[in-house]
Amino acid sequence: MTNGILLNGSADIDFMIHGVFPYQFFGQTVWITTTHICLLIVLLLILAFAIAANRAMKHASEVPGFFQNIVELVVEKLDGMVKMVMGKNAAKFANYIGTIFIFILISNFSGLLGLRPPTADYGVTLPLGLATFTLIHYNKLKHKKLKGALAELCDPWPIWAPINIIGYIAVPVSLSLRLFANVLSGVVMMALVYGLLRVIAIGWPAVLHVYFDLFSGAIQTYVFCMLTMTYLSDAIGEEG
Repeated sequence: MTNGILLNGSADIDFMIHGVFPYQFFGQTVWITTTHICLLIVLLLILAFAIAANRAMKHASEVPGFFQNIVELVVEKLDGMVKMVMGKNAAKFANYIGTIFIFILISNFSGLLGLRPPTADYGVTLPLGLATFTLIHYNKLKHKKLKGALAELCDPWPIWAPINIIGYIAVPVSLSLRLFANVLSGVVMMALVYGLLRVIAIGWPAVLHVYFDLFSGAIQTYVFCMLTMTYLSDAIGEEG
């Protein structure tokens, strides 16, 4: 793979998104980019794990093997994280939070495979923020009804409504930009290391990958999901 799909092993390394091949769609030229290919690889990895996990749990034994232990640990930790924040509402959102957690985490970790993390593209993180934004306001209308939502919009006085609207709009923007900017900064740093120091960039960049891909990637995944759960809990309120 070339054109920026891989961040190492090439003389033309950079951190930009490149078109790989074009195709015609209703008379318009549309490009398949490096983000699409890296995103497909991440989704295939998640799908392979999901299929293997499903088979393992269908044939689960009382004395679990190595892979069954991993699957049970992942589910237990994700359920525990959601329950810790959302309490009695955890069961309703455990699947959503678990899904975006695994997707964002694997996307961030994909830099270890030499890929350009899909979350370093704002076209990936923005839909994640918009999905959360939609879920937040759907649950707000469901639990607080239109009257409660309008009362909250005009809190403490109706004149504050425009400011509150800006605050609502800022939620998906801040969620998506935080994730995008932090992951992109790691991509830029690693591209500079491989691009400028490729003669001596042997072995030791692994330490940087541990920080930018593993540590920072895990932290950003946790922050995104934690904020999502906090916003959802606030939207549901005491009536939930």
